[in-house]
Amino acid sequence: MPEDFRIALVVLYMFIFLAGTLNVVLMSCMLQSQRRLSFTKVSVINLIAVHFFFLLTVPFRIYYYASDGDWILGFFFCKIVSLMIHAHMYLAFIFYVFILIVRFLEHSHQHKLQFHRLLHATIASAAVWLVIFGSMFPATITNYGKAEKDSTRCFHFGQALMQPSVKALNYFICIVVILVWIVLAFIQGYFLLHVCKKFGKATRQRQEFWAQLKNVVFLSVMLFCFVPYQGFRIYYVSYYGKTEEINHINEVFLAVTAFSCFDMIVFAGRDVCKLIHSRG
Repeated sequence: MPEDFRIALVVLYMFIFLAGTLNVVLMSCMLQSQRRLSFTKVSVINLIAVHFFFLLTVPFRIYYYASDGDWILGFFFCKIVSLMIHAHMYLAFIFYVFILIVRFLEHSHQHKLQFHRLLHATIASAAVWLVIFGSMFPATITNYGKAEKDSTRCFHFGQALMQPSVKALNYFICIVVILVWIVLAFIQGYFLLHVCKKFGKATRQRQEFWAQLKNVVFLSVMLFCFVPYQGFRIYYVSYYGKTEEINHINEVFLAVTAFSCFDMIVFAGRDVCKLIHSRG
């Protein structure tokens, strides 16, 4: 990998690791002060868990790019580290979608959806994780990187894209992610317009307006972190193997998806500032 790409990736992942860790710590502290087990709170807890497990693998990515692409930690562990950034992206996307749908329903019915017992929230969360990992992880970990033979290289598992079925699956996933975001953005635009029409000039003083802006934050994170990668992924899959540079550009786009680790700081900005001030 050219030196400029390696340096860029090392800097990106170092920033992601430091800021992402801060994000997880601050949001964990803030959630402790909230007594109610709302659907949104439980989803945010799961989202923090997704960020946490991904951040555990980031130092190994920094090590690999800083060492000029010399991997000595074993092929299987390389697959795990490589898979985690993809798992992080899609799991985070799923929880974003769930959070937004719940908040849309709460706005429509003017009623806060919540779990009445911790046990119910735990069972619901465990069920989501079991369904996702039980249905996808075993097959993925078995087939991922099957064509790669060099154990000293890592994060180079694109050979499978030469298969038509794998190409079709990638196209399908990319299109679904982009379409889901467009639908959610359209629904959010409708709710925001409805609030503005309902309250007129007093819109900025209404709590409903600021609640909708928080939804816009999630949509913005999805737009910045996930949509560009999915759009580029279509191009990448189509032209994979034509040039080596396209692989390096794909790695940079993939790194940008990890900026979603900063989501909670942006989403609850005012609450985080209050927490820091109260503990300062």
